[in-house]
Amino acid sequence: MSDDDTPSINLKIKRAPGGGVFARLRKRWWFRVLAVLALLAGLMVFLLWLLVARNLPSIDKLRTYEPPLPTYVRSVDGLPVHSYARERRVQLSYAEYPPLLVRAYMAAEDRTFFEHHGLDFPGLVRATLQGIVSGETPRGTSTITQQVAKNLLVGNESSYMRKLKEGILAWRMEDVLTKQQIMELYLNSIELGRNAGGVEAASQAYFGKELDQLTLAQMAYLAILPKGPANYDPDRNTQRALDRRNWVLGQMLQNGFIDQAQHDGAVAAPLGTVPRQTPKFERVGGYYMEEVRRQLIDKFGETDKDGPYSVYSGGLWVRTSLDPKLQEYAQKALRDGLLRYDRGRGWSGSIGRAEIKSSWQQALLNTNIGVDYEDWRAGIAIQQSGAGWQIGFDDGSTGTLPEYAAAMPIRGKGGHAFDAIEAGDILAVAPEGGAWALRNVPKVSGGMVVEDPRTGRVLAMQGGFDSRIQAFNRATQALRQPGSTIKPIVYAAALEQGMTPASIIVDGPFCVWQGAGLGQKCFRNFGNMRGAGPHTMRWGIEQSRNLMTVQAANQTGMDHVVDMIQRIGVSKGKFPPYLSYALGAGETTVMRMVNAYSILVNHGRALNPTVIDFVQNRRGEVIWPENWRACEGCNAPDWNGTPMPRPIVRARQIVDPLSAYQIVHITEGVIQRGTATVLRDLDRPLMGKTGTSTGPTDVWFVGGSPQMLAGLYIGYDSPTNLGGYAQGGTIAAPIFKEFAIPAYKDMEKIPFIAPAGIRMVRIDRASGKPVQGSWPTSDPLSPVIWEAFKPESEPQRRRRENDAVQADAKAVEKKATPRSETQSDSDFLQREGGIY
Repeated sequence: MSDDDTPSINLKIKRAPGGGVFARLRKRWWFRVLAVLALLAGLMVFLLWLLVARNLPSIDKLRTYEPPLPTYVRSVDGLPVHSYARERRVQLSYAEYPPLLVRAYMAAEDRTFFEHHGLDFPGLVRATLQGIVSGETPRGTSTITQQVAKNLLVGNESSYMRKLKEGILAWRMEDVLTKQQIMELYLNSIELGRNAGGVEAASQAYFGKELDQLTLAQMAYLAILPKGPANYDPDRNTQRALDRRNWVLGQMLQNGFIDQAQHDGAVAAPLGTVPRQTPKFERVGGYYMEEVRRQLIDKFGETDKDGPYSVYSGGLWVRTSLDPKLQEYAQKALRDGLLRYDRGRGWSGSIGRAEIKSSWQQALLNTNIGVDYEDWRAGIAIQQSGAGWQIGFDDGSTGTLPEYAAAMPIRGKGGHAFDAIEAGDILAVAPEGGAWALRNVPKVSGGMVVEDPRTGRVLAMQGGFDSRIQAFNRATQALRQPGSTIKPIVYAAALEQGMTPASIIVDGPFCVWQGAGLGQKCFRNFGNMRGAGPHTMRWGIEQSRNLMTVQAANQTGMDHVVDMIQRIGVSKGKFPPYLSYALGAGETTVMRMVNAYSILVNHGRALNPTVIDFVQNRRGEVIWPENWRACEGCNAPDWNGTPMPRPIVRARQIVDPLSAYQIVHITEGVIQRGTATVLRDLDRPLMGKTGTSTGPTDVWFVGGSPQMLAGLYIGYDSPTNLGGYAQGGTIAAPIFKEFAIPAYKDMEKIPFIAPAGIRMVRIDRASGKPVQGSWPTSDPLSPVIWEAFKPESEPQRRRRENDAVQADAKAVEKKATPRSETQSDSDFLQREGGIY
């Protein structure tokens, strides 16, 4: 067969019918619809992540979440005495919440809390449809988990976006935390009114009880408050609160949380709330606690924006040196002294004023003015009716102020106080014969500080009559002229420069030329007393002679004097070297003066006055001071046979210890025979000095024992003459005495201890010359006394030679117990138990 005869073959490839499952599905319309929907869903999920979920806060931080907690302050004995809080909160664990309380909140907010995974889907759909119909953002649809997300992570914005974020976080939260942890966060964080954050704080605020003391009805009331505390205020919206509380009880019954008998008994119970009141922790040590607060804010800040240990949210525990008893004594003594001085001077006006709008009680509460002196109270004048004023108090009660009980004259104007009262005036009143009588808060004021001279710890502080009336703390903030209380510091400089307590100084006229512009300045004694001629330094301090002081300062050199004043902390900067500063012309505070005297008693070692011992965070770790160390064994219940633990003293020496003791020893004479003899019958070792500034505008006393010093001044805030009769010895020293009688009652009598090197020498008190053959007696006016000298500075001992001196010695010997001339001074001192 030829090639032309070969048959031709044509091959064609065709696809099998149908082309596969995917191809067949692609042609279906429903498949295309599903594909588009899936694509849109994926796109929506991506956009949701991109726009919402990507930037949401991490749930992990809830594991270590620490709610804002107030700062609590403890006194020297470790007991809580005060708190700083804008919102009361007590953090509890889930196990500490009563089961019925948890069920009450579930009935009110989320009955299926332990069943869902953070979201109530049927409720969300229903609320969303209702929101679409009404055109408003749905409310009240959040589970407890969502509320935690809102409160702690998202915020309270009312929008669908917030709801979306809240839902995503709630879902995530259920994966990370247990139901018990979520409920604990919720009950610790919710805001329930009356400045209460969390359920425990609300229990205290509304019922004055701890949670485990609440009844079922009271728990149900707390459960209605998350919806809006103001809506269910027990005073203004009582019936509304009762209705809502009973609804919660009904829900608890319906869900099987309680039985019928429990329900019926709780429904029949009243609300049982207590009036809104200042927490008990805010009623102790007003001025002292304000000083503590100021120092804490300087160190740690005020809010959580300032750091984790802020005063109002850091949950700090602060140990202070406040002694509540001493604070009470100081407060009462200063107040009584102010009232004594002010008595009979007329009414100085209302203690505050408020504008009465809808509620006089709220107007009064908003002023935060109160009086806690004896039975006094602060009341607001509501309206005049007949011959009396209706007055209201912070607890909602009212009373009557009759005209006859407000008849005191108005200071500086005349007329009766009753006629000057207006609606809205806040008055100090006290109960009297079934009504109320007007009282006057003194216009004169002052400050007082009590300090431990061994450590510098401030034990008490009072900065005025009442911190809720006068917030200005005169103990630490008022700059006043110290008057003669500066003299021991001046003489300390003189002793450092070589003078002795027996140095003779002339109490006589002294003038200095101040230049052509000022001319000649002549100094004078207080009350224009004439000079008494040459006397010992001791006599000049005991009798507070100005002329002797400027003579000593001039001889010492004012550069040395103002240096000593600055070194010992009386002034922040160095005063000009003018002689007037040796008489107290410079300004200082009570705190600085008391600390300066404490340094003298502490043998010249530096002290820093402190009100805070240490600060702990909420976990009990000491965070300030940085180098704080516990004293191991200091609080042991019994002696273990080892040496007594003693803190290491690292204080620098800022005054010569021998000079410091000499001044302390001299100022003991101020109490025995000087300007503060009113204190002599306290019958214990005391040193101190009175002071009266020019005018007089201020009167002072600073002094005390080796264990405790106190200082105070009295004066008008705008310096005004107190009257010619006003002196430190007649006004200030008696205030110290009123404080000292109870404060020293059970305190051991301890003498001031002399440092090594001091030589105690018998001298004639008038001449300063050494004495042989006579001994000091217990009589404060004994002509022979013990005097403290530095080594080789004491005057040479010699026998008296003239007849007059011999006669004095014989008179002294009659009063004194006969002693053998062969005994030494040290034998006598040892037998007497020290120098008092």
